[in-house]
Amino acid sequence: MPTLAARTRHRPALAQALGAGLALFLMGSVGAWAGPVEDLRAVVDAYDQLLNRLDPIGAAQRGDLEAARRWPDDSPAAIQDKVRAITNLRDRLAAIPAASLSGQDALNHALLLRKLTMDLEGARFDEERIPFNSDSGFFYVPSYTASSTRLRTDAEVEAYLIRVAALPAYYATNIANMRRGLKTGFVQPQLVAEAAVRMTRTLADLKADDHALLEPLKSLPATIPADQRTAYLARGRALVIELVKPAEAAVADFFAKEYLPQARASLGAASLPEGKAYYAYRVKRETTTDLSPDQVFALGQTEIARIRAAMDDVIKETGFSGDFKAFLHFLRTSPEFYATSREQLLEKSSRLAKRIDDKLPEYFSLLPRLPYGVRPVPPEIEEGYTSGRYHPGSPEQGVAGGLMINTSHLSMRPLYELPALVAHEGVPGHHLQIALAQELQGVPQFRRQEDITAYIEGWALYTEQLVAEMGLYTTPYERFGMLSMEMWRACRLIMDVGIHWKNMGREEAASCLRDNSALAEKNIQSETDRYIGWPGQALGYKIGQLTISDLRARAEKTLGQNFDIRQFHALVLNDGPMPMTMLAQRIDAWIAAGGGK
Repeated sequence: MPTLAARTRHRPALAQALGAGLALFLMGSVGAWAGPVEDLRAVVDAYDQLLNRLDPIGAAQRGDLEAARRWPDDSPAAIQDKVRAITNLRDRLAAIPAASLSGQDALNHALLLRKLTMDLEGARFDEERIPFNSDSGFFYVPSYTASSTRLRTDAEVEAYLIRVAALPAYYATNIANMRRGLKTGFVQPQLVAEAAVRMTRTLADLKADDHALLEPLKSLPATIPADQRTAYLARGRALVIELVKPAEAAVADFFAKEYLPQARASLGAASLPEGKAYYAYRVKRETTTDLSPDQVFALGQTEIARIRAAMDDVIKETGFSGDFKAFLHFLRTSPEFYATSREQLLEKSSRLAKRIDDKLPEYFSLLPRLPYGVRPVPPEIEEGYTSGRYHPGSPEQGVAGGLMINTSHLSMRPLYELPALVAHEGVPGHHLQIALAQELQGVPQFRRQEDITAYIEGWALYTEQLVAEMGLYTTPYERFGMLSMEMWRACRLIMDVGIHWKNMGREEAASCLRDNSALAEKNIQSETDRYIGWPGQALGYKIGQLTISDLRARAEKTLGQNFDIRQFHALVLNDGPMPMTMLAQRIDAWIAAGGGK
């Protein structure tokens, strides 16, 4: 799963700097343009400009020096401006006859119309009131931002220092939004609030000299004179001591003294104001389908039964004589399945990544130019963090992607799950897909950074099975690990819907993973809490993977010898993320045309 830096868990609202730019957006009208194609391109250009204002972190990574001074503005006034701008663009876009467009223009129209429509549908729920979940939140945005920042010039350093100085205001806006949530009953459950207390207290207690915001200032290029580099670092350190650390302490105090006492006892989103409607929206957004929560739940039951049968077959292959529960105990407690040091876990991850690299050209006709590295999760955020994540790089900034491996609690990081994890978060999973999208040419910016969970996570889960074809899994235990990881995603369909739609309790939800997967107990607890704190997001993985796998099976059956796996993958990847319905239309058209090599 990509980190929060790429997939901001609270939707960034319109920056205060929008100013005159918003007026330009609102002044536009379809009638002012020469024809449908010109109308469309004007709307797309306006939306890309809007994105640069909405997302200053992303814009800065693309070289926007003004944006490099700012954090996202999630204030109510900025949110209202954002809604006005998006409404205007949506109306202009809807007035353009789709039948008059073709090729990339038709795709741009369909993708942007869906995106704007979904954004407006979700605006009524004011999700900015809950800008955190059980393992991340707005308070981690600075560290993620710093890790992908490279400063090369004096102007870039000055802009960065202005951004660092502005951090207290960014935190204050989020605190104000959470206070609105407290007043309106739109709050996280107690256990999620408790996690936020722990996370923010850890950040507040971190020494200033170890702060992530100082890292870009510690690696300034030699083109900046040594005395100036020293001065810049001193200025940054002073800002961290005088402004950032007090702001972090204020955030930690807010969660402990104000938010936690008012957090809700219930777990499910259905208990929130308009909770049923909110969760139905989350399901629709994350799956990009019209499946109801009950249909998703039923699909989860079917998948669990299928995967469990496959797991039983692998257990027989190992020669193990006990039952399923005994086999899980064997896996969880046998030292042979666990690394003995942090370094060993990273080394094994790196070796797996290189083995996959060797096979990629057989399955992909286009590979990204941007490389990636295997990195440990920073110590200050590793507690409670998932086993691994992908941190997108930046071609513009010269920053490689990062396969982040959690090297804490080694007894909870089984090596038999490591191949599937590396494939999912690295290649051919997140890094390959996201880096290809970042490098798309001749397409709008919004398509290069589109965040569609079912597509992004569905692809990554699909690749866990794809690397089996590449020969990555060399033992039945690793194949069981792959199935256990797939079971993990199937259980999400039960757990997420169960918690947020069917009033399922925490332990009942956790029992799906405990009884059917080899996940360690600590991971089971953290994953359950993640689903509680982030309604609907976990559904996209399995829905997306099933769609991609079904489309491939359909193509293989229909095309026979004309099926080309590299061309199939190109069709899935080479135009960037899209909803599952649109991807199906794309593959079906290819099949109808006879496929080809």
